[in-house]
Amino acid sequence: MFPIKTFVSERRAANLLRQVRWRDGVYCPRCRAESVIRYGGYRVFQRYQCKNCDRTFNDQTATVFEHSAVALKKWFLAVYTYIRFNTSFRQLDVEIDVSYKTIYRRIQRFLRALDAPLPHLEGPVEIDELYVKAGLKGRERDQPSRSRGLSTRGRGTYEKDKPPVFILADRGTGERYVIPAKAADESTIRLLLADRHQESLTVYTDGFRAYEPLEEDDEFTREYVVHGDGEYVDGDVHVNTCESHGSLVRSWLSPHRGISKDKLTPYLRAFQLRREVFRKPGKEALETILETVL
Repeated sequence: MFPIKTFVSERRAANLLRQVRWRDGVYCPRCRAESVIRYGGYRVFQRYQCKNCDRTFNDQTATVFEHSAVALKKWFLAVYTYIRFNTSFRQLDVEIDVSYKTIYRRIQRFLRALDAPLPHLEGPVEIDELYVKAGLKGRERDQPSRSRGLSTRGRGTYEKDKPPVFILADRGTGERYVIPAKAADESTIRLLLADRHQESLTVYTDGFRAYEPLEEDDEFTREYVVHGDGEYVDGDVHVNTCESHGSLVRSWLSPHRGISKDKLTPYLRAFQLRREVFRKPGKEALETILETVL
């Protein structure tokens, strides 16, 4: 579960970074040219020179790990335990002996580098939504430091500090997607279901009115259950997979004790990555995590 050797040796960490980053060959981060030669070393990292633009760089250049006095092995441990075990920043502060502020900034930089999920739907597809209480947090000192819409009940929007998060479960591929939105309306739903393999996509929903226009569209076959009437399963028609996945999303957000709504998207992308590496052995999981940001 833990690639221990990588976390105790800076040289092993540097070698892993080199292998993952240049898996398709070394190129210049500035001009993207592949005419590169080895040019000495920088600490434990290989240094290179681009023959096209004459720029020198090393394995860390233009990555989320560059410009840091903290050992690379510590950052590997931090991102691994955060993604794999959802370790809080306060706990990482204790474990790797790096200040909370430094860890927070570097992990946020890592999260911003994660790509958005791109659903390629085969169908049938379950779709459901949950609402996260996330307002303003950690603002400037001349503004209220914390103002969240915790008293808002029912469905919400981004402006009301209760943004919706859509869960898509593609039964055809087994993939799960977690995508935040500004509002739970028809246009958002159509955008989420746009990239599909079939001309007519079967969609399973609950009784939420925003899904009703799908019934009038030949591109979709909507079947639904009405939870308000006590109906949760009708043969193959249900959204239980989405609701189960949604409970995992809430558990993922819980240790961070309130997320600012403008940082909700990176946290959900981290959750998506965590599900991707959930069943992988330690070294393979770490390599997958690094591949997503390098």
